[in-house]
Amino acid sequence: MSVQVMMQQLFSGMLITIQIFIFTLLFSLPLGLLIAFGRMSKNMLLRGIAKIYISIMRGTPLMLQLLVVYFGPYYIFRVNISSSYRAYAVIIAFAINYAAYFAEIYRGGIESMPKGQYEAAKVLGYTKVQTFFKIIFPQVIKRILPSVTNEVITLVKDTSLAFSIAYVEMFTTAKAIAASQKSMIPLVAAGIFYYVFNFIVAALMELWEKKLSYYR
Repeated sequence: MSVQVMMQQLFSGMLITIQIFIFTLLFSLPLGLLIAFGRMSKNMLLRGIAKIYISIMRGTPLMLQLLVVYFGPYYIFRVNISSSYRAYAVIIAFAINYAAYFAEIYRGGIESMPKGQYEAAKVLGYTKVQTFFKIIFPQVIKRILPSVTNEVITLVKDTSLAFSIAYVEMFTTAKAIAASQKSMIPLVAAGIFYYVFNFIVAALMELWEKKLSYYR
């Protein structure tokens, strides 16, 4: 196999990895906020469900969750699954897993806000929704950004777990090429990609964090 062909295959796998990364954040960040609201709800049932959900998602391996999401419809409901479902299963499993982590990050940020800000907003005539999204949430984002950055960097590396349900992303492609060619070069190339990708993500998040540091 020529170097050009190998790089084309790795590039194809890289696009899948980036796709997993983007769609996971697209769904898990807003879902995490909804779960955080449930976790802080005054409704005991809703709060309990959110707490159990977070406990399960954080207490079991992501690889196991991938397997359950992919094989679950068949073994539990006897629904036939196609190979095209793999892509959806990967996004679903990653999104619900990371949503649990983001939910706790959101909760910590929201609960750290002084209650006086809520009271001041009420005096000024703000509704609860306006208070949260116009006053509280922008400050929460600034506080939780370092924790979110850590999870986002972990996500880049966790995309390689998609191989557990035979979804061909960057790591799976590199491993297959390395096995067929009896060479470490594809794995080294994949490692460089993950490092560069993480470096770019970290740099962008740091830039965003500096932009939000308006007190400096």
